[in-house]
Amino acid sequence: MTTTAQQPDTNTAAPSTITLDVPIQRGSTTITEITLRKPNAGELRGLSLQRLHQADADELLKLLPRITAPSLTPHECAQLDPADLSEAGGVVISFLLKKAVRDAVLQSV
Repeated sequence: MTTTAQQPDTNTAAPSTITLDVPIQRGSTTITEITLRKPNAGELRGLSLQRLHQADADELLKLLPRITAPSLTPHECAQLDPADLSEAGGVVISFLLKKAVRDAVLQSV
């Protein structure tokens, strides 16, 4: 019997970095960029996928502290500039799409 090694999952979306229009001030540190990574199912617990697909601000504000680097607090997420929140929403929506759909959308742009 031949055993095949498990291949890494190449269907996951790569993390996405957003340059903030309005930086976040955390003490003496200024955060000018945040990186969002694709959430796993557990990080979506308690959230509405439908509302995330619609880029609902309340759902995004619940999810972002779970998937940002540096890790943003809920208060910092609530203080994001609307344009920055909107861009983060677009990234989150792309994370929720299957790879084939995401690739098709990106090719049509």
